[in-house]
Amino acid sequence: MPPATQLPEWEVHERFTTKSKTRETMDGHGASHHQLGIKYMLTSGLDRILPAHKSYWGLRRRTILAAICLIILTVVILIIGLAVGLTKRNANSQFLPLPSDTQSFTGDLTYYGPGLGACGVTSSSTDNIVSLSHFLFDSQSVGTNPNANPLCGLIVRAERFDEQVNAMRSIDLTVVDRCTGCAPTDLDVSPGAFDQLADPAKGRVDVTWAWLTPTPTAQA
Repeated sequence: MPPATQLPEWEVHERFTTKSKTRETMDGHGASHHQLGIKYMLTSGLDRILPAHKSYWGLRRRTILAAICLIILTVVILIIGLAVGLTKRNANSQFLPLPSDTQSFTGDLTYYGPGLGACGVTSSSTDNIVSLSHFLFDSQSVGTNPNANPLCGLIVRAERFDEQVNAMRSIDLTVVDRCTGCAPTDLDVSPGAFDQLADPAKGRVDVTWAWLTPTPTAQA
């Protein structure tokens, strides 16, 4: 039996390197053929649906495809925007002074000239009424008609230390309107109601308030 021939170490390394490169080349060609096959299938499918040699409403296929992509992108952006908006609204609702909260809230007290409010009630400057923050009011909307907001007709009790009489003063206020310039815990009341809690000349003071037993009188 002839003795086994032992190849020099450099030749063994060279043959192994050559085989590896050949295998990599074959694998690369296989991947390239696979990618070309997918591209051909997509192109063929598109040509069957929208032949490249035709025009559509006077537009070339490339223009039509660009318009379709733009529409899809716009729809995706709208969906994402809506989802983000709903998420923020739900997140904000967790920190609003809702009627279900039994705690007291602190905010600014201001006054305005009342009239026909968002709840559909016409009030005068001497009525004990309150306009809630639009953040709070809108979070409880049940439709497009603000008169049907469940916060309408609810009562809050506002109190503060009045420096004029050196004593605590309080007043019960009925919700009749929404305030677009108010923070979530602010209250905007009639001039008469403000006068019962502070000097009107101050215009803006601090106030502590809480919800009383709900007695909704929302207009249908």
